[in-house]
Amino acid sequence: MIRLALPNKGRLSDEVKTLLEDAGLPIRDKSERSLTARLGTDFEAIFLRAQDIPELVADGAADAGITGLDRVAESGRLLEELLDLEFGRCRLVVAAREGLTLDGLQATGARPRVATSFPRLARAFFEGRGRRVELVPVSGAAEIAPHLGIAELVVDLTSTGTTLKVNGLTELATVLVSSARLFARPQAAQWPELRELSTALGSVLRARTRRYLMANVPRARLDQVREQLPGLNGPTLSEVLGGGHFVAMHAVVVADGVYRTVSALKALGCEGILVTRIERLMP
Repeated sequence: MIRLALPNKGRLSDEVKTLLEDAGLPIRDKSERSLTARLGTDFEAIFLRAQDIPELVADGAADAGITGLDRVAESGRLLEELLDLEFGRCRLVVAAREGLTLDGLQATGARPRVATSFPRLARAFFEGRGRRVELVPVSGAAEIAPHLGIAELVVDLTSTGTTLKVNGLTELATVLVSSARLFARPQAAQWPELRELSTALGSVLRARTRRYLMANVPRARLDQVREQLPGLNGPTLSEVLGGGHFVAMHAVVVADGVYRTVSALKALGCEGILVTRIERLMP
């Protein structure tokens, strides 16, 4: 049985569980405090802290895992990315108190202190730009370090930038753009089961951004309607029994702005418009 390491708590954990369930892999037989659970017939889930997953996958305790790209990059371990899950998006940024710049800090002749829980990535970022800094490792809440006087800069994660602004910090640079990913150790990356898992998860993610639309379309307006519904490979047309001047059209459309598409179809005389969600979508 293939062992899949999953985050054990937080929003990322919830989103991963929902994705697996939508892909037909509900987590079963898991009590509140259990560390493992069945995941379909081919997988065993292991629940770990997100930051521990890269190490344990690389060491072979698990064959694959889901965690943030930031965690894998910070670990420095060699893993193969199978799929970007497109949620849990965030940025690892350099930030300082308003009015301060890295050039200004270094002009004083002293090494700016950088508070971060990502020392490997922070060091690589500054060394790559020829900047000399002193790293101050912290386990969390790096944004308060400048207020405590223990650092002039922070390298920390942000999704919206709100927490940084609340703490009077301004972003100076982006170190890394991250999201949740499915990773595997190199020896397992080509296993058919993991490739099938990647395909299944990808089909669910793809379906979330699309809708299936059906409508009865006036024959005389087909060319105009096609412009509104390009679909994946163009809309599908079929005859309507007793439809006369109408044909049935089916298409997969982008979910964002589908209300505009429906309005445009109504304006072109379409009838019986139906929009439904899609569970999976294969390219």
